[in-house]
Amino acid sequence: EEVGCAGGGCTQYCDAGNTTYPCAPGKTYHGRGAMQLSWNYNYGQAAAALGVDILANPDLVATDSALATQTALWFWMTEQLPKPSAHDVMVGNWTPTAADISLGRLPGFGMTTNIINGGLECGFATPAAVEDRVGFFERYAMILSTTTGSNLYCDQMASY
Repeated sequence: EEVGCAGGGCTQYCDAGNTTYPCAPGKTYHGRGAMQLSWNYNYGQAAAALGVDILANPDLVATDSALATQTALWFWMTEQLPKPSAHDVMVGNWTPTAADISLGRLPGFGMTTNIINGGLECGFATPAAVEDRVGFFERYAMILSTTTGSNLYCDQMASY
């Protein structure tokens, strides 16, 4: 569960204008689960895909380990237009459009950061959290005897 948000401490993750997946009264949509699912529209889409009403009961993502894993896999594998899926980026199934290229959005690990947390981590000087994440990625690539590819950072990418 996102640090400092347990017990309703983070109310900023409600997009009140989203009428498809409206925020439930008294509920917060801060990061929960293995990939820190956040925002009411992500909880709503995941709820529809998984058949579990986590929009009405978002705490289930923090208290049900199977559901925490399922939401992470759903987020990693699912295209959420205009964003491609992180999986498609990493396995080479995503080709950037001319508009993506003009905004610096190129295939690579940096694009997954943009998909997951671009508004907080992309389009400006690289934060320490991104440096750490890239370092872990490079280490695991080395351990697995593979390469990282290019475009590891998102500092030159416009966020979604």
